[in-house]
Amino acid sequence: MMRWLLPHPALSAMLLVVWLLMANAVTVGGVVLGAVVGVVLPKFTEPFWPDRPRVRFGRALAGYVCIVLYDIVVANFQVARLILFRRNRDLRSRWLTIPIALTTPEAVTVLAGTISLTPGTVSADISADGRHLLVHALDVADPDAEVARIKARYEARLLRVFA
Repeated sequence: MMRWLLPHPALSAMLLVVWLLMANAVTVGGVVLGAVVGVVLPKFTEPFWPDRPRVRFGRALAGYVCIVLYDIVVANFQVARLILFRRNRDLRSRWLTIPIALTTPEAVTVLAGTISLTPGTVSADISADGRHLLVHALDVADPDAEVARIKARYEARLLRVFA
């Protein structure tokens, strides 16, 4: 019964939270309407998700979120320092090709989104075979070290989350 009503429970919970954040208030009506949206939308889109990814909610996901939030804060200060104290011609911007071991489209999307959320880097494209991600970095001294850092810091954790 519960699987029929909530085909994607995490999506339903996220929709409820986003609904309440957009409403900017927690009221009984807002919670009820958010719950209705959280039940109806996943039910309506269920046919488009035949193979749901397996996501481990818990320590692996919490650790990943903490690392990403920390990196976003630190990168903001690093980019601000670059902009304020470096000349444009001194920046070492590079295109990086990152080979990825992630196999599900959802995991690759989370990795690309994480890279784009972190100031100073942006995901630009994914190869046709889905095995490489093209990333532009604002200032990179050693491209190979930056690729290794992204793989170790984000991809390795995502492999545990989407196991």
